[in-house]
Amino acid sequence: MARGSTTTRSASDAAESLIGRGARIRGRVHGDGSLRVEGNVEGDIQLAGDLEIEDGASVTGDVEASSLVVAGQLTGNVTSRGPVTIRATAQLAGDIGGSEVVLEEGAAFAGRIELEFDMPAELAQPTGGRGQGARREPAGR
Repeated sequence: MARGSTTTRSASDAAESLIGRGARIRGRVHGDGSLRVEGNVEGDIQLAGDLEIEDGASVTGDVEASSLVVAGQLTGNVTSRGPVTIRATAQLAGDIGGSEVVLEEGAAFAGRIELEFDMPAELAQPTGGRGQGARREPAGR
């Protein structure tokens, strides 16, 4: 790590594998560990660990990982068991499924976001009306 850097990483969250700048991979990538992409990948990525797509890197293909951070370009659908973070420098085209999605201001995103979450108990209970559900008001009223 460079002297004076404000970014710190513990050994547990450092990427185990690296596709370096200038490297170009065509084909499926899969593994049990984590991966940081600084180059280009054309193909699906399936990991048991975390995936980072750095600024200047590109991935074209569907992605499945424990968590995902995108600072570069990703064209493909995302399935994450944990959080998905889309940095301000990112360009993402595809659908996202995860437990949490963070979209920083300035990021370019085109697609759908599907989140799984537990409904609070007070909202999950029926209203007790005559077979009618809760009434929804149109936005802006």
